[in-house]
Parts: sequence; C-alpha cells; structure tokens
Amino acid sequence: MKIANANFDSSSGTKTTAVAPSALIKSAHLVERIGLAVIGGSSGLYVAAGLLRRQNELPGSIWIVLLMMLYGAFSFYLGIDLPGRSARRSASIQRQGLNSGTAIEIMSAAGIFLAAIATFVSVGIIILDETVPDGLLALTGSCWMIGASFQIAAGVVARNYDTAEDAGR
Repeated sequence: MKIANANFDSSSGTKTTAVAPSALIKSAHLVERIGLAVIGGSSGLYVAAGLLRRQNELPGSIWIVLLMMLYGAFSFYLGIDLPGRSARRSASIQRQGLNSGTAIEIMSAAGIFLAAIATFVSVGIIILDETVPDGLLALTGSCWMIGASFQIAAGVVARNYDTAEDAGR
C-alpha cells in the first residue's frame, strides 16, 4: 500500500506529496476508536465512583475502579463501531426483516443505552452529592455491566459474522 504519492510539477519546479485517502481514513478511524475507548473508560470511572459512595466501602476499591475503566474502554472500543457491512445491513430492515445483522445492531444499541443511563445516574449521584439506597447503586452498576457486556458481545459477533461471511465468498 502506498502511503504517499509524489508529483513533480515541471512548470513551477516543485514537488508535491499527497497522502493516500485510504491511509488518512484508516488513521481517522483509529483516532475515532481510541476516542470511543476513552469515553468508555470515563464511563467506567463515573460508575465506579458512584458505586464507591456506598457507606461500607467496597473492598479493593482501587482495583474495582481500574477494572471498570478497562472493561468500559474495551466495550466502547469493540462494541460501538461495528464493521461497515453490519451497519449497512441494518438499513435494509424493511426489505429483509429481522436478520442476524439487525440483531447485532439492536444488541449494540441496547448496550450503549444501558451504559449511558447508568453513567448519567452515577454522574448525577456524584454531582448532587446525594445519599442513595444501596439498591439503586446496585441497579446502576448492574445496568452498566450488562450494557458494556452487550456491547462486547455485539462487537465480537459482528466481527465473527463478517469473517464467516468473507470466508463463504
């Protein structure tokens, strides 16, 4: 793959270099995925901070925060940006009905929604400095964990589905 094409303009005597669009697109995609991972890690941090507001502190709280941040980063990196063909298949829902590509999109969307709501509630608890029942904290943490798991599952299934589809061609 050529990263850059060099052109020599004889009229002005200058050499211009243009970056190949595919390399630029791949770089932008990588930056986008890293940004999504940072958002997922931040989401895990906020939910962990909300959970740590329990009156009886969770044991090993530093490790819980770190693990939730890593799990959130992994889930947002893998689960939000599904491969292109799965996303294009979801546009044809009316023509084909519910297929596995549509189910993958629904699982990813449900995961994003659950993780976002849990993060929103956690940030609200932190900012308002409210004492909330342990049940609400457990529900918030569970919703976030289920949402992050849905995102990971959707990302893994979508990538395996695309790989199997490519092998069949």
